[in-house]
Amino acid sequence: MSYTVTVKEEISTIKSTKSELIAELSGYIRNNASFSLDKITMTTENKFTVDRITSTIKAIYNTNSKIEIVENLNFSKNDLYQITIENNIKIILSDLGIIDKDNNFLKTVPEYIVGANEEIRAYLRGVFSGTGSINDPKKSRYHLELLVTLPEEAVFVQKLLNLFDLNAKILNREKGYMIYIKEAEKISDFLKILRANKAVMYYEDVRVYRDQKNKTNRLNNCEQANMDKVIQTATTQLEQIRIIEENDGLMLLDDKTKETLKYRKKYPEASLKELSEIISLETNKPITKSGLSHRLRKIKELAENLEKITKEDA
Repeated sequence: MSYTVTVKEEISTIKSTKSELIAELSGYIRNNASFSLDKITMTTENKFTVDRITSTIKAIYNTNSKIEIVENLNFSKNDLYQITIENNIKIILSDLGIIDKDNNFLKTVPEYIVGANEEIRAYLRGVFSGTGSINDPKKSRYHLELLVTLPEEAVFVQKLLNLFDLNAKILNREKGYMIYIKEAEKISDFLKILRANKAVMYYEDVRVYRDQKNKTNRLNNCEQANMDKVIQTATTQLEQIRIIEENDGLMLLDDKTKETLKYRKKYPEASLKELSEIISLETNKPITKSGLSHRLRKIKELAENLEKITKEDA
């Protein structure tokens, strides 16, 4: 079962007031139905949504729905359910804010349908049940989308989502508009708005695990990069020491710098900080990173000068 189906199953069991159910039905039918004054037709692959819609219509409007399994043209192996309503159509469409008293289609839902916070949540549940999908957080990217046909509805749904600070955006598609959210925390907040509490717990568990794993990987990569830098620096310093030794340059160094040269050869993989601590401990003569760096700079300058003289003589 996909994560989207899991979420839709959970929200289909939420107990709601009559006004919330009306808002939910409005969001669903407005965005997932074809209708006239004689018939409303909806299709879905989700059996839980079928039960939710048909039971709600029966409870509120005392109207039965016809359910059929029809051919699925979406290359999916899942059954495609078609819900058809043929009675009380004007009452239902008018009550849900889809047509006005003169039977004209309303491009946006009337304010009274989503007048309260819980009704807004319910409307969004309806839209998600009909047109929404959400990636399993175990996948490579976080993504939530709602597909709607009309531009006015797209802007309206985006507005409702952003009342909750979800940073929802709209993308124009060939057959409509996609309202989407890509931020993991915002998607989690959306699930909370839907009151899909079990889905939120799963989402947060996976998200926290992924974030911690990514953080660990970044730290490991950083440590590896630092280690590579240490090895590269030490290799360069050992090459400088080789040049000095092969050109009898040790006599040109003071005793403290000679001591540093000896310890660099002895501990070739030590970082500057580690090497300063080793020298301080073994010689009982404290030396800072800065002081050690100064000595190594003398080694570098002498090696460069000796190499330059060698090339000139050649």
